[in-house]
Amino acid sequence: MPKNKTHSGAKKRFRVTGSGKVMREQAGHVHKFHEKTPQKARALSRDVLVSKGDLAKVKKLLGM
Repeated sequence: MPKNKTHSGAKKRFRVTGSGKVMREQAGHVHKFHEKTPQKARALSRDVLVSKGDLAKVKKLLGM
């Protein structure tokens, strides 16, 4: 039986922590910083957990 392949788009967008949580980057932290306060830009730069509803799909794409 062949090996499972990790979805190449998912591996660029998600990461798994040491404890097994799946993290993602927040939307809106790419450009248009002249419209955002520095506090908002800093807050958007942090990674957040993947929502519970999307977790099963993301784990399947990552081959977990």
